[in-house]
Amino acid sequence: MSSVLPLGYRFYPTEEELIDFFLQNKLENRRRDMELAIPVVDVYCFDPWQLPAMAGEACRGDGVQWIFFCPRHQREAQGGRPTRTTPSGYWKATGSPNLVFSSANRALGVKRTMVFYRGRAPTGAKTEWKMNEYRALEQPSADNAGAVPPRVIINYNPPSDLSAINSTTTCARSS
Repeated sequence: MSSVLPLGYRFYPTEEELIDFFLQNKLENRRRDMELAIPVVDVYCFDPWQLPAMAGEACRGDGVQWIFFCPRHQREAQGGRPTRTTPSGYWKATGSPNLVFSSANRALGVKRTMVFYRGRAPTGAKTEWKMNEYRALEQPSADNAGAVPPRVIINYNPPSDLSAINSTTTCARSS
């Protein structure tokens, strides 16, 4: 992608495209150019209002959603629960995970919706920040034996009033 996108360009991939094209190509290391549109960011190392500055060029001017590849931590890859804490709060899953299907009605992945809470559990204060976390279905393959754990794609939907956000926390978390 060039540094200046064409007038009217919008990056709104469908859930099917996110999982079947972008995430699968990333997992299989088939296309390295995807990080121009969807950067790799450990989103749990940052508060949600810090993430727009890290968004890929395709999403930067949008103001509605930002999409990231997020590495899964080793603990999560070995069957443990994911840690979704940030410097000033945590992401809490809402509802149950939903399957994402292709147009051919084939299950591609899992979508989980989360809400950001300020503070620490269980006394955190709910905010308007929401995200959808997409994960490809695990498919054992001889080619992927011992490979890097799968990544997730995070789709952020900011609150309607971004003017109230003014925090700047740096990441001090180690993996």
